[in-house]
Amino acid sequence: MDRGQKADAVAALNATFKEAGVVVVTRNLGLTVAQSTELRTKMRAEGASFKVSKNRLAKRALEGTDYAPISDLLSGPVALATSDDPVAAAKIAVEFAKGNDKLEIVGGAMGDTLLDEAGVKSLASMPSLDELRGTIVGLLTAPQTKIARVVKEPAGALARVVGAYAASGE
Repeated sequence: MDRGQKADAVAALNATFKEAGVVVVTRNLGLTVAQSTELRTKMRAEGASFKVSKNRLAKRALEGTDYAPISDLLSGPVALATSDDPVAAAKIAVEFAKGNDKLEIVGGAMGDTLLDEAGVKSLASMPSLDELRGTIVGLLTAPQTKIARVVKEPAGALARVVGAYAASGE
């Protein structure tokens, strides 16, 4: 890489860090191309990204962002998983690491809060934003559904009684 390409890579990573809701640092211990592609595909499907970058460039890109504390975690062959949803990247990385011993969770950060491996795993166990939204919508519509059922039930009972009398009169 020449200087221009390095500057572009640092700028792109810096923009990613400024927009991310969470950054998960993983250690790559020999993932094959197929495994790495599978992980990237899963990340993309959930609106997250998985990127391998040079540690020195990533450390430069971290300067001036909320994620600066994770620069200490960047040593050896690492990759960065990021997402706007604070749970998506962590959830996918932890699930993938469970089934593949060549990917290790090192730590991460959510905003300026530094997370260790256990913190990332506990973050991954939380419901995602979409799941929380679905739960809230379900909670909001449940009372209305119950009211509609209660109002509709007497009319339904009356119709069944009339239908029974009509059937017995034949």
